[in-house]
Amino acid sequence: MRTRIKSRAAADAEGASRPAAPVARIVASAPPLGGDEADRARGGTVQSIGRAFTILEEVARNRDGIGLADLSKRVGLHNSTTFHLVKTMVALGYIRQLKDSKRYRIGRPVFALAASALDEMEMVSMATPVLEDLSRQTGESSHFAVRMSDAVVVIARTSGPSAFQLTDRVGVVRPAYCTALGKVILGALRSDQLERYLQRVELNASTPRTITEPRALRTEIEAVRRDGFAIDDGEFDSEVRCIAFPVRDFTGQVTGAIGISGPVWRLSIADLKSRGRSVRRAAEQLSAAFGASIPNASIQK
Repeated sequence: MRTRIKSRAAADAEGASRPAAPVARIVASAPPLGGDEADRARGGTVQSIGRAFTILEEVARNRDGIGLADLSKRVGLHNSTTFHLVKTMVALGYIRQLKDSKRYRIGRPVFALAASALDEMEMVSMATPVLEDLSRQTGESSHFAVRMSDAVVVIARTSGPSAFQLTDRVGVVRPAYCTALGKVILGALRSDQLERYLQRVELNASTPRTITEPRALRTEIEAVRRDGFAIDDGEFDSEVRCIAFPVRDFTGQVTGAIGISGPVWRLSIADLKSRGRSVRRAAEQLSAAFGASIPNASIQK
């Protein structure tokens, strides 16, 4: 199904008559929490669990890591008690030990747990005001999309003030290889992950401009990684051009993509790149809201 371009009034009237499309659920997995059923509850709490969380919080406050002696002193526990609790959390992955310095830092499962709390509804509520500002600045439809299997799904969108706007709705699923939003997400894959993607996915032509050769798509994704953004020049819909930038979460990983789309007769490639500066700032703003450091993306002149 193709993206259609309608007048703003017609699109608004049609949208009011339809229920909102469902949003795909984002699931982040994490190892189950371990526990010792023999622990005794004291004062309504399990003492070892309380101590473990105190240790975890103290480790989290030390970005460069913390040694066992300092950790024991700060949490007010004996070295041997701290050691056994930390050893358990290291085994579970929630704390990791730096081999060179023997200092402790937070492990990846903690980030996975935090990511699971950042569900799609919270993402939408955080993304929507950013998209609204972006549409006002650029005059075009703005979108925020996340990966869904080998495709991407738009989970938030806003329309611009221009007379003619795209009619894509929230919940629409698009191929990754021929959309700007999708190519940004493909650019975040490791090389081996991209190769497996290319083995699974059939690169069908949506328009004469669709990239259908794996070698050409690899080259395109390399450019996306280098430049920090992606462009769809009529590759999914011959009447539409798009530009998109990555959105990162607090782990620094790409969690989605934000972009704008408009008709080719209104948006030249030069226009896209000019508006791309606003898209980049929006991506940085949303990334910061998700807890990420501001990325160093830039438009190539």
